[in-house]
Amino acid sequence: MRILWELRDGPLGARALRAQTGDMSSSVLYERLTELGDARLVRQCENREYELTQLGHELGQAIEPLDKWAQRWARELPLSPS
Repeated sequence: MRILWELRDGPLGARALRAQTGDMSSSVLYERLTELGDARLVRQCENREYELTQLGHELGQAIEPLDKWAQRWARELPLSPS
């Protein structure tokens, strides 16, 4: 999910994507990109950057309500354990 999140604003090259994902190891990054490509959520552009496919964008739109709910829930949680 982190890779999808980082690509939501537009294409990124592998180095930029790796930096955005907290310096995820190269092998893990490429493994995830392959999996996301096989799932047709991410594709590699001609300039070798990675971008979301239409399905990838639609997935982001589909989970947006869950994100809004999670943010509301987090605001209602106590700041410290009782």
